[in-house]
Amino acid sequence: MSKSIVVTGGAGFVGSNLADSLLRDGNYVTILDSLHRRGSEHNLAWLRNRHTNGQLHFMQTDLRDFRAVKEAIQEPDVIYHLAAQVAVTTSVEDPRSDFEINALGTLNVIEAARLSGRRPIVVFTSTNKVYGGMEDVAVVEEDQSYRYRDFPMGISEERPLDFHSPYGCSKGAGDQYVRDYGRIFGLPTVVFRMSCIYGPRQFGNEDQGWLAHFLIAAATGRRITIYGNGKQVRDVLFVDDLVRAFRLAVEKIDVTAGQIYNIGGGPSNALSVWREFGDLLAQLKGEHVPVRYGPWRPGDQPCYISDIQKAADQMGWRPLVDKVSGIRRLWSWVCSNRALFEKPSEKAELRPAALGVSA
Repeated sequence: MSKSIVVTGGAGFVGSNLADSLLRDGNYVTILDSLHRRGSEHNLAWLRNRHTNGQLHFMQTDLRDFRAVKEAIQEPDVIYHLAAQVAVTTSVEDPRSDFEINALGTLNVIEAARLSGRRPIVVFTSTNKVYGGMEDVAVVEEDQSYRYRDFPMGISEERPLDFHSPYGCSKGAGDQYVRDYGRIFGLPTVVFRMSCIYGPRQFGNEDQGWLAHFLIAAATGRRITIYGNGKQVRDVLFVDDLVRAFRLAVEKIDVTAGQIYNIGGGPSNALSVWREFGDLLAQLKGEHVPVRYGPWRPGDQPCYISDIQKAADQMGWRPLVDKVSGIRRLWSWVCSNRALFEKPSEKAELRPAALGVSA
């Protein structure tokens, strides 16, 4: 049975992949997006070319404008709230805009959902940054990577919150507002605390989307800067697996309502951002990829891996795309779409970090 679904940030990387999946199954999808983030206009055009049956509706909307958000969110069955300012560095440079987009924007979305009177399901994309720097977690340095000494399965949802950086604060505020609107107002809400997501339609840059950024740079001959020693470890999740988790959360809302899930690749899809990934990239390109090194960036954790057992137990979800296969698929997409990555002007290059609200 088709549903009426709103996807905020639906022209972004994750949002466009999710919207495509929903539309292919016959749902009516309304995308709310400011189109400020680089690549969003290409993703929207891609969706419009693929779906011409009138079930896709687009509204160019800034989530900071409550009147516009309320008008757009009147009759949905489901809201996927993906729109956000997504870079820690930008949050430090402009904390007010970061707060208004991530915290106030999220409040506007869930308040509009509440006032609609329809009790729509709300799925919110939070971040593992709500756990802070985790300085108390013991990390072991090995030849190629870091690893947790005491958490072989990764960090679970039981980890205490510690909002570090303006970005962590703004996303953490949204995280807790969404959770509490479920408790206080009875909205069926689900929070995903996400790790590193990658896949086609991702226009990664140095501040966000590192894996896609490295692939794009290698394919187009641009320089890559590694901040720190390159041993930092992240668990990576292919976007198709995330889309499947989004849809399972709605299908199983009797179980998932009010819950928070760590969603990432888990231990089996963890890799160091250059010591391991650099070798794989060299294999894909067929030659060595040169890099330069810079100082560690503030708040950069040496290791983050999500414990995804709760999602497995309650939703029956696990990643199906392994990291090597997923990276190869993204490399193929990047190489097939080089024209999309023509170097922008300095102004355009700064715009995504300063103003973007697409996930």
